Amino acid sequence: MSNPADGSNAAERSKPAESPRTLVIERVFPHPPEKLWRALTESPLLAQWMMNNDFEPVVGRKFQFRADPMPNWNGVVDCEVLSIDPPQRLSYNWGVGGSESGLQWVVLWTLTPAEGGTHVRMEQSGFGPDQQQAYGGAKYGWQKFFGGLERVLGGLE
Repeated sequence: MSNPADGSNAAERSKPAESPRTLVIERVFPHPPEKLWRALTESPLLAQWMMNNDFEPVVGRKFQFRADPMPNWNGVVDCEVLSIDPPQRLSYNWGVGGSESGLQWVVLWTLTPAEGGTHVRMEQSGFGPDQQQAYGGAKYGWQKFFGGLERVLGGLE
């Protein structure tokens, strides 16, 4: 029998005694993958449904999402593009509070053609067991973002 405290649990993927969680949000949008790809990778469109940003779809590109500051958050998300496979996959890291905060995750978007449109899967991975508040905030935020994405897609040619 494995003991999670000594890191022998096969499901453990990082430090001993930690079992990172992944937030997954999936939805089918009645739009082609290319239209969704534009909304995910064109900075002005991203700003309409997510946050102001200086994103460019280039591996290794460091960029920021910026929102209005709130208690316990300066409104800045530091990111770096990790991978791009148009128009199917996009991944970037997502960090708040600086590298020393421990609030660092990876966001992965996967677009798959589906009947009537495109299946969108967003995964934000790496939530530690002590990050319940961050997980809950991310879940709320992404659901709100997905609503904004739907509105932006409806207005695109």
